[in-house]
This record gives sequence, structure tokens and C-alpha cells, in this order.
Amino acid sequence: MMKLVSVFANKLTHSKRFNKMIYQNFCRGLAMIMLAFLVTSCGSEKSGTQKVFRYNQASGVTSLDPAFAKDQANIWAINQIFNSLVQFNNDLEIQPAIAKSWDVSDDGLTYTFHLRDDVYFHDHKVFEDKEQRKVDARDVAYSLRRLIAPDLASPGAWIFNDKVEGPEAFKAIDDSTFQLTLKQPFGPLLGLLTMQYTSIVPQEIVDHYGQEFRTNPVGTGPFEMNKWKEGDVLLLRKNDNYFETRNGDRLPYLDAVRISFIDNKNTAYLKFRQGELDFLSGISANGIRPIEG
Repeated sequence: MMKLVSVFANKLTHSKRFNKMIYQNFCRGLAMIMLAFLVTSCGSEKSGTQKVFRYNQASGVTSLDPAFAKDQANIWAINQIFNSLVQFNNDLEIQPAIAKSWDVSDDGLTYTFHLRDDVYFHDHKVFEDKEQRKVDARDVAYSLRRLIAPDLASPGAWIFNDKVEGPEAFKAIDDSTFQLTLKQPFGPLLGLLTMQYTSIVPQEIVDHYGQEFRTNPVGTGPFEMNKWKEGDVLLLRKNDNYFETRNGDRLPYLDAVRISFIDNKNTAYLKFRQGELDFLSGISANGIRPIEG
């Protein structure tokens, strides 16, 4: 299934008619499909009692800061580490994520999101003496304000361009209530809020690392950073405190994700055939030979 998804994505991203917003939404949908595959996979590598999903990303990952989730390679990795207010399901329907519900004012200008009370950031020493740092509405307001900050120059700032007056459009009403105010009604807003650009990040960690947040991400997702040797391997380990469940079981089912960055397609394909990889990003439609050129 994932090989076909990769092929489809590859073809679509080369279509001149595939505009920016549709591409980003499609990548989000692909990422959610990939997540569903990751958390339910039973055929990945077992190391002792651990299950590890291994895939190759030939193009490499340039940043794990969601504000720079500008291409498929970054999006897929970032999607495992972070969550947004809402998300797509496998049918590309908008579903709750960090927000458990939301209301839209009659004039279509004000979106009020009610947050879950069981979402925590990955553990980190910067969180002082707190064993677990719960996500609240201030984190949401900070994350979306950060996205449009001129000094950050995020390629995702376009999401809110001409839609909000400025940082004051993002308000934490209380710990569990976040409000977003638009300049004029915009029906596709919820779809835009599924993008990895709008992932929720902790200000303490961003302030601590500055530009190095790109290599030291801390989010709320099903996997957290373990090791990243750029150009070689990225290891993500299971977040034992992840909030989503399926059929009463806490997700994810996998213990780790291992991403390699082999840029030679023949070498990567050989490792796939030898069982050293579970998935290749960017192979031909028949799933037998690597894409040339």
C-alpha cells in the first residue's frame, strides 16, 4: 500500500496543475495514511521484543521544525513528532486532534477550539521540574503567532496571509480554550489547520534552542526524537504518553521509526529487496525498479 502511495505522490508533485495548497493538503493526507500504516504495521523489523519501521528518504530531511515543513520528506518525519489542532483521517476528512471540538461563529469569523486535557509534550529537561508538560491554549496561540512572525520567515506563513489582522488574532481564552479570529470568512480554514506548519510547539524549547530547534524537536506526536545524524540516519522512538488510542489500545503500536537517507536508488532498492528496509519513498509504479532520473 505505501509503495503505491509514494508513487502517486511522486507523480502529483510533478504536475503543473497541482497547486501549492492542494499539494500541502495532499501531503498531509499522505502523512496521515503513513501514520496509520506505522501504528498498525505488523510486518516491520523486530529487534528483540521491539518493532521498528524502517524507510528510506533519498531526498533527505532538512528540518524537523514544523514551521519549515515545506516538502514531503520533512512533512512525513515531522508528522510523527507533532500534532496540530485538527487532522485528516484516512478518508481525508477533518477530525479532532489536540482540539477535541470547535465552534464557528454565525458570521464565520471566529473559531473557538476546545482542547483535550490529556495531551503532553515529550519529556525534556527544559520543562523544569515538571514530570509532564501539558499542552494548553497558550501553546496554540504561540505556535500560530510564531508561524507568521517576520523574523522566522516560515514558508508556511502564507496560510494566514490576508486572513488575520496579526498576532492578536490568536488568543488563549483560558487553559483549554483557544480562539482564532479572521478578517473575513474563509471556509477552507480547518483544512489549512491540518498542515504540519500549524503543529503545536512549546515556547520554552524553541527559546532554548533557537535556530537549532530544527534538530532538537519536541512535540506531542506518537514518536519523539532519539538520534539524528544528518545525511545518515534519523531515529524516532515511541512516545509512551501519546494521547490517541484505537480500540482501547494506546497508540502507536510500533516502538521506533528508523529513517535512512540513501540517495542511490539502486542501493536503496537492493536493501529493500534484502529486507533491510520496509518502505521506499519514490519508486516506479510497478514497484519493481527504482525511478530513473
